Amino acid sequence: MYEQLPVPFGLVRYGVAPDHPEVKNCEEKFTEVATSSRFNFIGNIAVGSQLPFSTLKPHYDAILFAYGAAKDRELGIPGEDAKKNVLSARAFVGWYNGLPEYRDLAPDLTAGEHAVVVGQGNVALDVARILLSDVDALRKTDISEHALEELSRSKIKRVRVVGRRGPMQAAFTIKEIRELIQLPSVSFDTIPKDFLPPEDIVAALPRAQKRLIQLLAKGSATDPSSASKSWSLDFLLSPHSLHWSPMFPYRLSHAKFIRNEFSSPDPFAPDAKVQQHFLTSGNPAQVNIPCNVFFRSIGYKSLPLPGFEGLGIEFDGRRGIIPNDGFGRVTSTTRAAEDTTTPLDQTHISHLPGLYCAGWVKRGPTGVIASTMMDAFGTADSIVADWEASKSSSEAKISFLNSTSGGSTGLGWEGVRTEAMQRGLQPTSWEDWQRIDSVEKERGKAKGKPREKFGRVEEMLDVIR
Repeated sequence: MYEQLPVPFGLVRYGVAPDHPEVKNCEEKFTEVATSSRFNFIGNIAVGSQLPFSTLKPHYDAILFAYGAAKDRELGIPGEDAKKNVLSARAFVGWYNGLPEYRDLAPDLTAGEHAVVVGQGNVALDVARILLSDVDALRKTDISEHALEELSRSKIKRVRVVGRRGPMQAAFTIKEIRELIQLPSVSFDTIPKDFLPPEDIVAALPRAQKRLIQLLAKGSATDPSSASKSWSLDFLLSPHSLHWSPMFPYRLSHAKFIRNEFSSPDPFAPDAKVQQHFLTSGNPAQVNIPCNVFFRSIGYKSLPLPGFEGLGIEFDGRRGIIPNDGFGRVTSTTRAAEDTTTPLDQTHISHLPGLYCAGWVKRGPTGVIASTMMDAFGTADSIVADWEASKSSSEAKISFLNSTSGGSTGLGWEGVRTEAMQRGLQPTSWEDWQRIDSVEKERGKAKGKPREKFGRVEEMLDVIR
């Protein structure tokens, strides 16, 4: 398993909120797998950019791509490219979770009392919850120390989580909503009844969605008069632009939104569409929301790795996935050069021998750890089935990498190691990770927390040198 960072576990380590330790229990299963003599972890190597696929290919029968989504989707509004306090949720989550890429993000949470989060999925609620949580409660988690320091200085008292559609179309789930509603000394704004479905529709909803809507309708668990902070869910608003204070040009003052209205006949349908709401004057209805820190949380996007072309992979940039058959086999669309009439989606689709994908880069950035694991199991089943078929005596047997050139060397990492070293790379092993893991836990123990992660790659490497 090749990993760009010196340490394993990816989004479990760097994406799961620090106050959700139970979600990280899957690390135990991953560690159990890593004890197999047939498993080899090679960290601190970025395949494609630092180590070309041409180096790997001769020594393996198959390559599985499971590298997730490295980019967040953008809004495309004026002001979004500002360098100060206009942040992606992905960057903020990485920052408080100790991801080296965002160690120096440095959000200024002292700039004012108002934060806006655009997007209404669980990641957006994670951002809101971390901003509003009692810092002393967070000290007991594995949140990064540099994040704790900034959060302890935070002046944020008001967080608005904004979506372009309504509560019936939002992606958040009941657990995350309940946690926010039950935060001590934090009140939740009452949702106008017009946004919530009538009782007869609620009664017919699936149990999970019914409980969610009932929880939203019930409202705040904290009396607003005794709350020191507050948050809201704002619906039917699309971001238009970001604006700065005329007195302080480097301080964000507000975000402008356009009001939406449902264009679908049933506003409570899960797939209901919206359009801009226009005033009688013909101008779109607008609303300004105070905002000193702005977060976008509208999803992630996978990117192609350098060298895909050499493997014949035609990355789907629009959908942000590696084209595949739905079972994890990477596919290629072929069409004769002289054929300019046949639509691409009607041309011959074939499996690229020995190439597979799993997770977000296979199906798109949706789902939780459990669903992603099931997806990985499906791809593993495909690899096993293909390997067994490759050993059959039938003429239609499956091919793998290097099948046409006599097969792979079978050396794996041992065949790659020499060139990796010649390139000046510093690979880490599973034993190296165990040493880093042990030191992080010791650092955390001294602070009364599960672990204190190293926020820089060099700090990790210093442990094992």
